[in-house]
Amino acid sequence: MTILEALILGILQGLTEFLPVSSSGHLEIGKVMLNVDLSAKESLFFTVVVHAATALSTIVIFRDDVMMLIRLLFEKARWNAGRQYILFIIISMIPAAFVGVVFNDQIEALFAGNLLLVGSMLVLTGFILFATTKVKRKRHHIGFINAALLGIAQAIAILPGVSRSGATIGTALILGVERTRAARFSFLMVIPLIMGKMAKDLMDMDMSVAMQETSVLPLVVGFVAAFVTGLLACTWMVELVKRSKLIYFAFYCFVVGAIAIGYTMI
Repeated sequence: MTILEALILGILQGLTEFLPVSSSGHLEIGKVMLNVDLSAKESLFFTVVVHAATALSTIVIFRDDVMMLIRLLFEKARWNAGRQYILFIIISMIPAAFVGVVFNDQIEALFAGNLLLVGSMLVLTGFILFATTKVKRKRHHIGFINAALLGIAQAIAILPGVSRSGATIGTALILGVERTRAARFSFLMVIPLIMGKMAKDLMDMDMSVAMQETSVLPLVVGFVAAFVTGLLACTWMVELVKRSKLIYFAFYCFVVGAIAIGYTMI
């Protein structure tokens, strides 16, 4: 992978991680369009690195929320709103963690330029986003059941082409969760999951081989590009959710998904 390719893919990741258009799907499309020659493990490793960058940008944007939750976690009170919110995050992590551990090899195989799958899943993301425009605006809170359902949506979003933010925010809105709460929970719930994924991959011997085969400089460039663009995209996405602008991304997913499917047919 060249530095220019890493820069383009990093920017692509940073922009699409928070916008509901599937960062993993766009990364796979970008790798194919740029003709980036990577093995499945190298491709997945680069994806993990740039996802870590956007996780860091999430922490920076929501640093006040993160610090508040940490502070409330260590308060002397036996139970408080902060601990309950953390419990909701833990509940939301379980489905994706289970899928990631049990089906790790199968998931790795999907990150190898499978544009037909990516295109199909982008269309699915489009339908989820379109469905949010058909529900009445409500102001529900995150609860135990909602946290579990959002966790299932996040697990499905492991598939390349399914937008994680689109699936989780879309599901939350369909469930009637207030828009700002939906966006905040969607972004906060993924932080520990990505950190856990990184820790697992770094301890994986096969992943260490991928690290040796991948140049360090492109990884650094991709990380920085994803982090900087992620800061901008995260802030933008929160405003878009507040203003109910997801319908435009639904049409975008339909178009890009159709193009990806058509590309594989040709």
